[in-house]
Amino acid sequence: MTSAVPADAPEAADTREAARAALRELVGRPDADFHDGQYEAIAALVEQRRRALVVQRTGWGKSAVYFVSTLLLRRRGAGPTVLVSPLLALMRDQIAAAERAGVRAVAINSTNAHEWSDVLAQLDRDEVDVLLVSPERLNNPAFREQQLPALVRRIGMLVVDEAHCISDWGHDFRPDYRRLRDLIAQMPADVPVLATTATANSRVVADVAEQLGSLQEGGDAGAAPVLTIRGPLARTSLRLGVLRLRDSASRLAWLLSHLDDLPGSGIIYTLTVAAAVDTARLLRDHGHDVRAYTGQTDTEERAESEGMLKRNEVKALVATSALGMGFDKPDLGFVLHLGAPSSPVAYYQQVGRAGRASESADVLLLPGVEDRDIWHYFATASMPDRERAERVIGALGDAPISTPALEAMVDIRRTPLELLLKVLDVDGAVRRVQGGWVATGEPWTYDAERYERIAAERVAEQQHMIEYEQTDGCRMEFLQRALDDDTAAPCGRCDNCAGVWFPREIGESANTQAAESLDRVGVPIEPRRAWPTGADRLDVPVKGRIPADEQAGEGRALARLTDLGWGGALRDLFAAGAVDAAVTPQLLQACIRVLAGWGWAERPVAVVAMPSRSRPLLVDSLARGLADVGRLPYLGALDPLGGGPSGQPGGNSVFRLAGVWERLGAEHLDVPAGPVLLVDDLVDSRWTMTVAARVLRQAGATEVLPFALALRG
Repeated sequence: MTSAVPADAPEAADTREAARAALRELVGRPDADFHDGQYEAIAALVEQRRRALVVQRTGWGKSAVYFVSTLLLRRRGAGPTVLVSPLLALMRDQIAAAERAGVRAVAINSTNAHEWSDVLAQLDRDEVDVLLVSPERLNNPAFREQQLPALVRRIGMLVVDEAHCISDWGHDFRPDYRRLRDLIAQMPADVPVLATTATANSRVVADVAEQLGSLQEGGDAGAAPVLTIRGPLARTSLRLGVLRLRDSASRLAWLLSHLDDLPGSGIIYTLTVAAAVDTARLLRDHGHDVRAYTGQTDTEERAESEGMLKRNEVKALVATSALGMGFDKPDLGFVLHLGAPSSPVAYYQQVGRAGRASESADVLLLPGVEDRDIWHYFATASMPDRERAERVIGALGDAPISTPALEAMVDIRRTPLELLLKVLDVDGAVRRVQGGWVATGEPWTYDAERYERIAAERVAEQQHMIEYEQTDGCRMEFLQRALDDDTAAPCGRCDNCAGVWFPREIGESANTQAAESLDRVGVPIEPRRAWPTGADRLDVPVKGRIPADEQAGEGRALARLTDLGWGGALRDLFAAGAVDAAVTPQLLQACIRVLAGWGWAERPVAVVAMPSRSRPLLVDSLARGLADVGRLPYLGALDPLGGGPSGQPGGNSVFRLAGVWERLGAEHLDVPAGPVLLVDDLVDSRWTMTVAARVLRQAGATEVLPFALALRG
């Protein structure tokens, strides 16, 4: 639905012609004209200085609205547009698009800190039309205190891209998005505000519109309400399908058999970093030109990969959601999912990368039986916890404390700690300042109702994805209805409307290759080389580098818990409620293969086990089995001193080290000189292995080689 914008006819005609000319410069086509709703949004921003929320399908041209509006506003003497953009890939595309239209755009983000002074100088000289900033940059103390006030006074327009992140949908994706409400409230009342998204259901639309309307609070009571321009979300170029296969091996085998049959170049989405890396490796090993793209990929490598895909120099990027929003390749031929995203919102965003300027593109979902477990892990890992939040607030005072120092005071790992601090910052309980974090002293209560509502919404969205997989109705219509699009209608193109369009058969050789890839064993366990900062706060008298004669060597694990192959069996083994039992012959044989391919400089002379409270039978049987096969003496397990290691998975380094320090001994073991194989079931933080290796080195071992069934991560 598009809301009409009243305007004086001659003035509106002039604006339309100027806007159309700017649009043609932007897209490089002399015959280009506006889609339904585009000019209405531009007129609302330029002529009436309104606040507008644009909810339109991916590929509709939301960026054209804000770039054309910027050009027209700048010609009328307005200050620069501030564009809050969530992803670096999106920023790069937006700057390139702006240049085509003669819009001078620059970015301030985490990757170009060396350029900030130049950018600020350009702003001072009024040489910038659009300033792209990440939401986190708005809360950088120096930026917030030194640059933002002057920028707010001069701002010509505020644009919030991917605005659904303002809502609770994105609370854990980018908590700083919620801070935009405060920024809007600071701006002059006549500054237009544009929010854009392709994936907002009615609940999120209402939430975002309310936050955009905060500009009016305490202002002109007669101000116009937020203008919502919402169009149909159907993507006529997309051909949707779902192929259900029995396991990971079958999905990979299908991909090996048919990747080259998919049109053009595209994106293969996975749910985890490990799956992206492993899948890309398998495809490359068998002659397919692909690259992995994840949140752990170097920034420069990400940019290089994006360019290669746009130039069709690779068949596909195997990506996590790090490439989910904003990436623009108009002729992207296909999007394939190995495992389903947890919501129709995320799925629509990702499939929307395809077919943006082409008549046809293929979209295929290959769901996995493990999808629910992965959804649950990510949903619970990111949810703020009352006890942890109160612990953090209690540890802070008036003096700034850095994140590493705070990490040494609270038992929370760095990544979840940083997320929690951002959430508390947005809630007003803590504040980021030069030098770290301080408590504000403002009253804070855990918003249990809000988080319960978010959790319930996520469960409902997960169920919608299951229903999408299983529906016998139109798939595009299903996605539209899930996003509350009342124009939803059968597409006539998907596998349910027009029949299955993708092959189902799998080549024999592909089955063999996939099975062999998934049967690959052995991942490195990197040794710790330095003690964590702040260990002395918990009475652990170490700091700096670990002495070379006390370090562990590089170890091995059978697999990561997140791996596609052996990861499945290990996830079952370590599942909550799983019974402790002796290692199975299959797992033992796989571990023997890891040892056979290890390539150590000197063969171990003995085997030692870690003491285990949760899985003593598993660890003991594994250590004895490896000792028997290797014809090595089994010395037994290390002594659990003072009750043995304490602490739970998920804590940070300082607390994990404190929980194992002086909790292991080797007094009853006759440790020989030479390398010792140290066996455990699961390696997480690596501090237990680190301290155990130190104990064994002090007892006479010349080297310690850690081995575990599973590596978390």
